[in-house]
Amino acid sequence: MVPRIIPFSARLDPDVSTPPPDRLIEGRPEQRVWNFFTDNSQQFFAGRWSSTRGKWRVRYTENEMCLITAGKVQLVSDAGSRHIFGPGDAFVIPSGFAGSWEVLEDCIKVYAIFESRVPLHKPSAE
Repeated sequence: MVPRIIPFSARLDPDVSTPPPDRLIEGRPEQRVWNFFTDNSQQFFAGRWSSTRGKWRVRYTENEMCLITAGKVQLVSDAGSRHIFGPGDAFVIPSGFAGSWEVLEDCIKVYAIFESRVPLHKPSAE
């Protein structure tokens, strides 16, 4: 099979969800995901995501590259670092990041996710 280019402009029905109640901090955000690409290993994903306003807890097991195309978001780590991103801002959330994701203005992002099959921390040999 010949690999083909995957345009994100293709018509695709989104998956619609909300953060689980045990992670929700504020608001009633509705999220939509258009996953346009998954590789054969089921470790790499790329697509578009949108959310209405709200705030929820996150704990990343994957590495994610984000490009905000509309709206504004704020990420706050459990250690207290705070980042605000808006249209045109690109950033990476590394595996192991824990904190909160807040949508300050309804937003859209383009994402690329790599989910490693290697554990974050090797078990200690005790």
